[in-house]
This record gives sequence, C-alpha cells and structure tokens, in this order.
Amino acid sequence: MTTSAQQKIAGQHLERLALIYLRQSSPRQVRENFRSTERQYRLSEEAARLGWASEQIVTVDGDLGVSGRDVGARQSYKELVARVCHSEVGAIFGLEVARLARNNADLLRLLEFCALTDTLVVDTDGIYDLQDFNDRMILGLKAQWSEAELHIMSSRLQGARRHAAERGELRLRLAVGYLYNQDGKLIMDPDQEVQAAISDLHTAFQQTGSAYGVVGVFKGRRFPLRTYGGVWAGELRWGPLTYERVVRILQNPTYAGAYVFGRHRCRRVVSPDGTIKNKVVTVPRSEWAVVIQDHHPGYITWQDHMANVQRLQANNTASGQRPPREGKALCQGIVRCGACGRPMCTLYNADTPNYDCSRSRYDHARTPACRGIKAQSIDELVAHRLLQALAPQEIALALQAADEFQDRRARSNRALELRVERARYEAERAERAFHQCDPDNRLVARSLEDRWEERLKELKDAEAELAQHNTDNPAEPSREQLEALARDLPALWAAPTTADRDRKRLLRALIADVTLTSQPHSDEVQVGIRWRSGASEQHAVQRPQLVIDQRRTPPEALELISRLGPHRTNAQLAAVLQAAGQRTGTGLPFTASRVRSLRNHRQIAHPRLLSDDELTVKQVAARLDISSWTIYDWIKDRKLTARRGHLNRLGIPFPPEVERQCRELIVNSPQLRSKDQNAAEGGAV
Repeated sequence: MTTSAQQKIAGQHLERLALIYLRQSSPRQVRENFRSTERQYRLSEEAARLGWASEQIVTVDGDLGVSGRDVGARQSYKELVARVCHSEVGAIFGLEVARLARNNADLLRLLEFCALTDTLVVDTDGIYDLQDFNDRMILGLKAQWSEAELHIMSSRLQGARRHAAERGELRLRLAVGYLYNQDGKLIMDPDQEVQAAISDLHTAFQQTGSAYGVVGVFKGRRFPLRTYGGVWAGELRWGPLTYERVVRILQNPTYAGAYVFGRHRCRRVVSPDGTIKNKVVTVPRSEWAVVIQDHHPGYITWQDHMANVQRLQANNTASGQRPPREGKALCQGIVRCGACGRPMCTLYNADTPNYDCSRSRYDHARTPACRGIKAQSIDELVAHRLLQALAPQEIALALQAADEFQDRRARSNRALELRVERARYEAERAERAFHQCDPDNRLVARSLEDRWEERLKELKDAEAELAQHNTDNPAEPSREQLEALARDLPALWAAPTTADRDRKRLLRALIADVTLTSQPHSDEVQVGIRWRSGASEQHAVQRPQLVIDQRRTPPEALELISRLGPHRTNAQLAAVLQAAGQRTGTGLPFTASRVRSLRNHRQIAHPRLLSDDELTVKQVAARLDISSWTIYDWIKDRKLTARRGHLNRLGIPFPPEVERQCRELIVNSPQLRSKDQNAAEGGAV
C-alpha cells in the first residue's frame, strides 16, 4: 500500500478494532482452495503492520463455506454489521470487497454504515475511506461488478447444464430402480428384487387407485431406497414404504422412460421478517425445460404415467375432487341436493350412512327442501339400475376381476420368492467367508460365524413368511367356476369379498352424479340419475320410516280395539286380535296385559262394569256417609245384596227402597248414625 493510502488511517481508527472478515462460498472451496483461506488469515499481519495492536485485531471466520448471496444464514456478517453500527470497528479487512456480500443492496448498506461511523475498508487494492467521495464511488463500482460477476458465472453454469440436459447427458439424481452403467447410460437396477418392488408399486396403484391403497398393499413388505450423502451414500437400503414416497414415484416421469430437466426451480422469496431465502418450487408440467421420451428403459409406458398423474389429481380432495372411498354409502361424493345444487355430505349414525345437505346446517343458506335421507333406499335404487345396465358386460367384467386377482397373487408370491432367494444367497456367501477364514484366527472366525448364523436366521424367517402366505391364500377357483360366477353379476356385486371402494369405482365409471329432490312435507324423494353417456332418468322413492313409526301398533289393530273395546274384556280382545292375525308394533302377539296397556295409552273405553241401577261399594258408602267396611259387613250378613261382576268387582243393586232400608239400619244403630244426626243431637244438648 502507498504512503498516501496509509495516511487515511488516523488515531481514532487505531483505537478501535481491526476486524478480519473471512468467507468462502462453499464447503468444497474451503476444503480444496485452502491457500485462499490461508491468505485471508494472513490479513491479520497486514493489520499489525498498519499499526493496530494485536489485542485490537479480531478474526471473524464463522462464514467459511457460506454463500455471500444472502445474509440470512451468515451470522458472522450480522455480527460485523452490528459492531460497525456501534462504532467498535476502525477498519474491515478482506481480500476483496466481494467477500463481504455478493448482493449489491447488502454491500451498499454496509458501506453506508461505514461512512456514518467513519470505518475504513481495506483490501488488496488499497484503503478506502467511505467519507471520501472518490473512494465511495470506487467501492460502489466494485459492488456493481461483484454482482454482475456472480450473474455471469451463474448464467454460464446454467447454460452448460441446460445444453447437457438437452442432449440427455446431464447426470441428475437417480430415482431408485435405476443406475448408470460403465458407458454412462441409464439402465434398470440389475437387482431383481428392486425391479419387482417398483413394478408392483405401479401395478398396485392401477388396482387400488390411491397412494394410501399402495401403502396398504406393501404393509409388512420392505421397499428399496438409494441413499445420497452421509456414510451410506450410493448404497441400497431397505425400509417400509410411505405415502410420500409413493406419490413421488408415481409423479416421477423417469419410470416411464423419459428424461426430464426442469421439474423444480429455485426461487428467492421474502419471509415476513424481511430476510430473503431460497425456496424450491415445483414447475408445472407444461413449463418443463427438457422432456425426452424413450430415453431409457421404463417400468411403465408414458400413457400409463399420464394416467397415474391424472388419477392422483382426481384423488386430491383439497381441489374439490371426490374420489371413491371406504364406507357403505355407494353414492358418496357424487350425490347432490336438488334444492340448492350443492354436494351432499355423507354422515354416519352408528353404522348407518345418511346423505345430508350441508346447507341445511346453516340457516342463512338453507332452502325449505334441503333435507337429509338414509343412504340405503337411494343406494338400492342406483345399484339396481347399474346392474341392469351392466347385464351385457357381466362375463367380461367378472373375468377381468379374476385375472387381476390372480396377477396380484402371483406378484405377491414373486416378491416373497425373491426375498428368499436373496436371503439364501447371503447365507451361502456368509458360509463361504467362514470356510475361507483361517480356523486358528478365532477373532475373525467368531465374527464370521455370528454373521453366518444371522444370515441363516434371516433365510429361515423369509421361508416361513412365504409358507405362511401360501397357507393364508388357498387355491384359486378354476376357470369354469369363474365363468359360472361371472354369469351372475348381482351375486358378485353383493359378495362380502367385494370391497365397497370397488363398487363405487364401477359405479362412477358409468354414472356421473345422482340428484336428490324432496319436499318439506312429503315422504317422496325424486332421484335423478345422470349417466356418463349423457342420458338421464328420474325415479321416485319413499323415505324410510322412523324407528318410532315402525314400532307403532298397526291401524287395523287399533280400529278393532276401538270398535270392540266397550263390549269386550282385555282377554277377549286379545283372543280376537290373535284370531285376526294382528300383532303389536314390535311383532309380538297380543295378550290381555298388552291390550290393557294399549287401552290406557290410547284412552280406549273399557267395558261397563255395572248396570244402570247398580253402585260400587265405595259409591254406596259415600252416599250413606259411612265406611266401606260397614257395607262389606252388611253383604256378609246378607243385609245387603251384591253380585260379582267384571274384574271380580262387586255390584250392589241400589234402588230407592234399598236405600231407605240402609238408612233405617243406620238410625237403629248408635254406632252407625250419620254425621248429621250426631251433630243435631250435640246442638240440642
């Protein structure tokens, strides 16, 4: 540095810190370009030569291996800015200004802070005082050139990558199931178990129709994974299959034999706290930069891949799709309310599905005709019409389902057989290693023996799993039996082995939607069926009765009880109802006790107990103003006549002459005189 440049260093600068800032753009540069790192560390010697004391020289090297594009991940740079703002730094040392920041806005902001706090910037070209206009202009030009240099380098690198990708020669991160051969060509993994797992995944998706269904098929079965990075880099690992991996594999066009570049793009976004971060976004299929079909062998065709992608999109409920799911509701997802036009949701009460208009739960949006209905009556009608429409195609559909079952079982057996074959190979390999070992070297021999025993155990477990699988899956029916069964599609439809999802998938292949229209005060529901062919038809069904209505007594029985009740006893009515074949609402035969309960509940008149000139014991006692026990004594002593009537009740004939005789008995007996006579005698006294 010249003497004029050194004259910019004043006493106030030497009293503050000399901060040596070190940065390399990537860990690879730190590892390989170690000479550059050494040059940056030697800047502390330059600071000491310019006059700073050793205790005033601070080296900040926390950003080694961190890119200078953004400041969010550079903690040392943030520390530097904070110290500059607190006027703790007299000079910032670096090999070049670009080491501070590759982003022009961040660098100019730091230079502005240096100008306000009188902080010098020192690099290999000289010493810069940011309060001097010429130095500030030079550093501004260097900042602009630093950002332009970064843009030029990035453009060259991306252009080279794009040119190599257009030729199909750019090596990308390989999907599991593929390898590069010695000539650099992309080939299928020679491991047959890996190939079988990838092929079975795509076949399982075609049969189940969902990624979660594929996970269920692979339950208890391991799936390959090619690791990247770490100590296991490039090695084949095995583990359970997850939903996320199924989706990624199905969306990856590599398995269709296509070479694709530009599926993902790195984009800079601003977080709420103002920091700038890089975010990887998925590029739409129409914007992919390079697509080369038939580039390498594929597990599936391009048409099958596009069908899988479309099916995944159809399963996305977040975008409004209604894929077929588990559950008994056959029309789930395709049933609409004819009043408001909105899709009807499926609700389950215990194990009974119901179609309910979601609008009916909001008073501000509902219509008088927005109602719910049990799914059974609707599903029975739709299934009946579907089976009628499928009559000419019964045999073909049933045989196709049988072929799919046989293929699924064969693939499952093949996967277990490959696992047994691999385990047997590993056991034989461990055995050869044990026999080739020097028997006197017990330290090595014991380890090889343990490994051999472990491989034998794995072989035994694999063979046991294959045997158990063959035991759990009995022999398949013959072709003649399948053809006989296929001629009766309704039985196949109603079979307990037929999954609800398969019924729904078949239904949606022919029926577009079902519309339910009902009236507020009517039990009739109009069912509109719109077929995929464009045809539509209208049907009417009755709402199923409520449980309380189903348990009501039949109207015929009530009419018979009301008509004969005044003239029949409960036992007599029960006999008449049984003879007429009538039963209660719960299906039980009528008895005297059930007739009595029904009389009381419905307030049906009982038969008359007394004749017109008869009174009960209580009525006679009340008229004579004496106790009922006295009446019973008179009847016992034959002073009063009575008869046994209905329900064993006493009926007393009580004409006027009988009443006069009873009153004479009361007058002649001091104990039985009436209250009025006792009161009169007491007044006379």
